[in-house]
Amino acid sequence: MFTSVKKEIRSFACAFKGIISAFKSEVHLKIHAIIVLIVCVCGFVFQISAIEWIVCLLCISVVIGMELLNSAIERLTDLIEPEYNDLAGKAKDIAAGAVLTSAIISIIAGIIIFAPKIF
Repeated sequence: MFTSVKKEIRSFACAFKGIISAFKSEVHLKIHAIIVLIVCVCGFVFQISAIEWIVCLLCISVVIGMELLNSAIERLTDLIEPEYNDLAGKAKDIAAGAVLTSAIISIIAGIIIFAPKIF
């Protein structure tokens, strides 16, 4: 049993190490973090409802998660194919498209939540 618990703790440690590493090296994650802070401050200032908080948190988690996956795909692609390769480039573009799609939908959700409170 204790071996299993140690293994799970190590898994969490590796996950946090990956998140920290990505935040240190990825400019877009830093930008997303700033936006998260702005959204959270606005959430408190405009006193958004519990459901609105849940929507914001889901959007935040999807965008950050997609950005982490995009970074992982980019790193893995560069490891497997260090020279330019059209197929590898397409894989990177598709991963970046996933981030962009989630960010656009999150912006729309943010507008729906915050616009009526601002105006």
